[in-house]
Formats: sequence, C-alpha cells, structure tokens
Amino acid sequence: MPMEIVTVPCLDDNYAYLVKGPDGVCLIDAPDAPPIEAALDARGWGLDTILVTHHHWDHVDGIGPLRARYGCRVIGPAAEADKIPPMDQAVRGEDSLQVAGLAVRVIDVPGHTLGHVAFYMPEAEAVFTADSLMALGCGRLFEGTPAMMWDSLQRLAALPPETIVYSGHEYTTSNAKFALTIEPDSATLKSRVDAIAKARTEGRPTAACMLSEELATNPFLRPHVPAIRAGLGMTKATDAEVFAEIRARKDRF
Repeated sequence: MPMEIVTVPCLDDNYAYLVKGPDGVCLIDAPDAPPIEAALDARGWGLDTILVTHHHWDHVDGIGPLRARYGCRVIGPAAEADKIPPMDQAVRGEDSLQVAGLAVRVIDVPGHTLGHVAFYMPEAEAVFTADSLMALGCGRLFEGTPAMMWDSLQRLAALPPETIVYSGHEYTTSNAKFALTIEPDSATLKSRVDAIAKARTEGRPTAACMLSEELATNPFLRPHVPAIRAGLGMTKATDAEVFAEIRARKDRF
C-alpha cells in the first residue's frame, strides 16, 4: 500500500499531519481533535499512534478526545512527560521506532522547549519538526538558548537534502518578509517568496518544504553566508553568534 501524508489545518495556524503507512495510521501532534477526526473520517481511516513533538497546548489539546475515540497509543519526549497527557511510550534522541509500519528516528531539537523532539521517517523522506525548523524560520526560544537551537538546526540540516520538512504552523508569509531583511539580494529567496505568496492566495499550505530549499533560503540555516555576515556587521563572528543575532532580530521584527 502506498504511503500518504495528509496535512490537517487546526486552530488558527497550526498543522497536524496524518501518515498512512503499510501497517496503520499515525498522527504527528494533536492541536485540536475535530479537524483531525474529520480528516480520518473522510478517508475511512482509524488512528493507531500519536507522535508528540513537545508539550505546548496547541500541539497536545486533542490527545484526550482522540485517544478516547480510537484507543491510539501516545508517544512523546521523555523530557516533557510530566507536561504532556499520559503517554504510553517516552522517547529520547536517537531512539528508533516502528510506527504504522514505518521506521522512525527520534531527533532531539531543544530550543523552542527544552524537550522538543522531531520525528524522521527515512522511507517517507520526511521529518516532522513542529516548532524547531520551520519554513523560512525557526521556533521562538521560549525555554532554550540560541546555542541549543543552533545545535538542533544543525542536526536537522544534516539530513538528506531531499527530505521534506513538515513544520507546525503557517508562519511562512511573515517568515518570508523577515528573511528578505537578512538576505535582500538573494534571487533564490525572492523567487521563493513569490511562490509562497501565490500559494497562500490560492489557499494552499506552505509549512512543508524540501530541506534543500531551506538550506538555500532560510536565514536561520545560513549564518555562514558571507553576504549575510557582512550585512549584519559580523564578518568575524562564529556561525552560532550570527544565528543568535538573526534570532534576536526576528524576535523584534
């Protein structure tokens, strides 16, 4: 049976993701139960597993109703087990799982929260990053430090470039506007910004993107670029220091 990934808009700007594998269906994050149930019902699917990336309410509020209806198991980060509705399995970075018949590798990505994890599915060429690496952006640092987030982004950047990054929010338009302030002369970035504007005009989500595209346009993955470093007046700084400055500017944007 072919694998399928379904993007489910939830709340104001969240996304959940359903993954139909050869042996069941899993969900990445549960912002709100009704739209997820509607997406499952429309396809005649059940739900076997919920993978939770971090403890914020807009990623976990739907867990209770979904577990009650489907009897699904819940897997999430061990470091945040005390902040997430009861889990059946707690995982840590580099743990390996089998979910819906698919191999899943857990990646530690602290920064947005201290225990945030991402889920990488090599067979699907997909990584579910929630509020760590995002389309043209990265998550705000509510609990972690810039150094933590930089290390997390480096782990994600090391995945195969053809990997599709599925992030947790439709923040791409605002992220694009900010990215242009950091790398205003990039033709590649300008082209992507135009494509994003067209997609949003047509009502299409833009939170999923190829990692190679992020490496070419996301300022948070590009502190090494000479033009960016020169524009920030940080030609002699470390990549981590440049990242921290870009993150600070985004916080004020």
